[in-house]
Amino acid sequence: MSWLINTALKIRSWGRVAFCALAALCLGAVAFAQLGELRPPTNAVAGNSASIAIEGGGNATFYLIGPGSTMKREIKLGQDVTLQPQETQAAGRYLAIVCADTCLSSYFFVAPGKPASIAFLVHPSRAPVGQNSIISGVAMPFDEFQNLILSPANVSFELAADGKSLGSHETPTHFGAAWFRSSSGRTAGTLQLTATINGVSMRRVVQQVASEPCNLRIKGQRNAKGVLVETDPVRDCAGNPVPDGTIVTFTAKDGDDTDTVDAPVKKGVARAQMIANGAVVISAASGVVMGNELHIAGGQ
Repeated sequence: MSWLINTALKIRSWGRVAFCALAALCLGAVAFAQLGELRPPTNAVAGNSASIAIEGGGNATFYLIGPGSTMKREIKLGQDVTLQPQETQAAGRYLAIVCADTCLSSYFFVAPGKPASIAFLVHPSRAPVGQNSIISGVAMPFDEFQNLILSPANVSFELAADGKSLGSHETPTHFGAAWFRSSSGRTAGTLQLTATINGVSMRRVVQQVASEPCNLRIKGQRNAKGVLVETDPVRDCAGNPVPDGTIVTFTAKDGDDTDTVDAPVKKGVARAQMIANGAVVISAASGVVMGNELHIAGGQ
């Protein structure tokens, strides 16, 4: 009987030990599951390392969901999670999640870095001279990871021709873009436009061409086929030669007969052979510009 009593007491004692161990294990598990505060970075910049503070103790799983990638990592609670530069290259909103038996999450933002390139668009590629507000452009700064920089920044636009500055204008960006508008110059040739922000520049070229013909003058003489008529060198109102291919329309009226010829400008001059036997009146026009009338007496 004594042996049975002792055995029962021992079993009861070991049961208490096992119960206490199990209780301690359970309490430890509860402590492990109680995650502390999750504090994300407040001034993260694209391409730079950043730290996320996570309170608590034990093991957990960390997840990062960003604009361009996702990441999973096993971590120790109570230690900061360091984000590597390659993990934060895309600017935008990120979601940090820590999970043990429960999960905590928090959003944070990664801002673009410094300007490294400029997208500079200019319209048109060819512009007639002497036109008001005909040239327009937009500049958009990007960092080295091609993130559009949305924070306001001043962009300087400069115009130059033949190595001489024609003026500059500075304007701030709005939602990542800065615009400008300019009139074309008075002389045909290349117009260079440069956009600069924080020492980063981009250049574009607009070809300025002659405007509409101005002061169109014609002359002519009879030949065996009728009348050979041609223009003086065709220029715009600023004196720039119009480009070859500009059309000049010649019209010859010989009584009730009318002869019309569309002739392109070649080497600055347009020529046409008109059919006319009697007295003839010849006129010329190009676009909205009329030339002088040429009166030629009838042939022999």
